[in-house]
Amino acid sequence: MKFIAQNYPLAKSISSTYWLSFKAEALRQNPEFKHDMGKLRLASLRLGLASVGYQGEALHAATQACFEQFYKVRSDFTIDDSVLTLLSELSERMPLVAITNGNVDCDAIGISQYFSHIFHANTEYRSKPHSDMFEAAMNVLELPAKHILHIGDSPYNDVWGAYKVGMATAWYAANRSMYLRKEPFRALPCVQLDNLNELLKLV
Repeated sequence: MKFIAQNYPLAKSISSTYWLSFKAEALRQNPEFKHDMGKLRLASLRLGLASVGYQGEALHAATQACFEQFYKVRSDFTIDDSVLTLLSELSERMPLVAITNGNVDCDAIGISQYFSHIFHANTEYRSKPHSDMFEAAMNVLELPAKHILHIGDSPYNDVWGAYKVGMATAWYAANRSMYLRKEPFRALPCVQLDNLNELLKLV
């Protein structure tokens, strides 16, 4: 919002509450965007900027600039070296496929080279726990679900989503204490990891 206020003064008065209302309106107009965070954010920005008077080419340019700034900031973080080392070792042993509901720039954060394929939720591949990206992973790996281990932090999107298609599941969340009883599990994971390096023992 700071970038918008500094560069597009007509939009300075738009509050967080109003931005949420534009998001809701974008979803009402394009329900399929609930699976594509990029298109949803673009549509929300366009509605918000148009509401304060931006039109035509100025509207298009402002929408793109604000989106590109968000995308840049969204991907402006550093992956710990230990995780990169782990990904490198795993990728040497087997093909890795990433599936994500988000739209982080995997090139910018330095992990693309470890994955044979990366699938982002969008209007073609519905977000987890829908089966679309899990099935896409099976297709590119040319493996049945039972021979694939899915690792994720969400009991619902990851563990439940993978369980429904028949994959083995590993649960790991770095951003919180991992207490099974406090999480909304519909199916228990095959394994709970204390740290990601335990994957080397599993495979």
